[in-house]
Amino acid sequence: MDIVLSSLRDKWESLLGALPQIAIALVVFIIVALIGQAVSRAIFALLQRGNFADTHRDFFRRLVAWLFYLAGFTLALGVLGFSGVAASILTGGGVTAVVLGFAFREIGENFLAGFFLAFNRPFNHGDLIQSGDLEGVVRGITLRSTHIRTADGKDVFIPSSQIFKNPLVNYTIDGLRRFRFVVGVDYGDDPVAAADLLRQTIGQFEKVLDEPPPYAGVVNLAAAYVEIEGQYWIDTFDPTINGAALRSKILAASREALRGAGFTLSNDATTNLHLSGAVTQP
Repeated sequence: MDIVLSSLRDKWESLLGALPQIAIALVVFIIVALIGQAVSRAIFALLQRGNFADTHRDFFRRLVAWLFYLAGFTLALGVLGFSGVAASILTGGGVTAVVLGFAFREIGENFLAGFFLAFNRPFNHGDLIQSGDLEGVVRGITLRSTHIRTADGKDVFIPSSQIFKNPLVNYTIDGLRRFRFVVGVDYGDDPVAAADLLRQTIGQFEKVLDEPPPYAGVVNLAAAYVEIEGQYWIDTFDPTINGAALRSKILAASREALRGAGFTLSNDATTNLHLSGAVTQP
């Protein structure tokens, strides 16, 4: 029992003797960390004056801060007498990076892809993008993933590596987006007149842009009907535009206009007319 108490007493005295060094090491780390925060804020403010995206500014701010944290931790180890450990951290960083790279390959891949995406700037907050089968408005961007909100309200986090390796569609990068739809009219109707009426109907909507102008024309001759495609452009920077609602209104108005003008909208209209007009021999 005396041996245990003596050992505890010695360790306690050693700890008390090391308290000044621990305090100095802690002060060194705090000072370096505070300097890092000040420098990172200064860099962030400096980058705000230039034409840099929010993701760039935030990336550099965090990078500088973490570099100072690492430097402060290394200096604190040196103050505590662990200079060998500090040197190992600095000289062994490459080996550690390789080992961790194999262990966390997918995580590292996402961060590396996010790094390149941050400088490539294919999209920003609020853009409507599509990656693979996922489509939505960008709500958040980090090095590891991109947060999008889909049309049905789902919050999806797409890994940066997926966006980096696959084709990316940005519907709002220039503020223009084209919508299109197809209707079928009977072969007995005038397709040119139907296309003109369809174009006029589309152009009556206020949210449809005049430039590029609406378009309608014959795109295919199916077996039983003529396909006419209508096209129109909208301003994606206009927050009052609901693309789905506008499309629904245009489709309904186009149907009413074509039917009101006497056009037959049915994929089997021609076949039905031919059968009903056939003469049956007794």
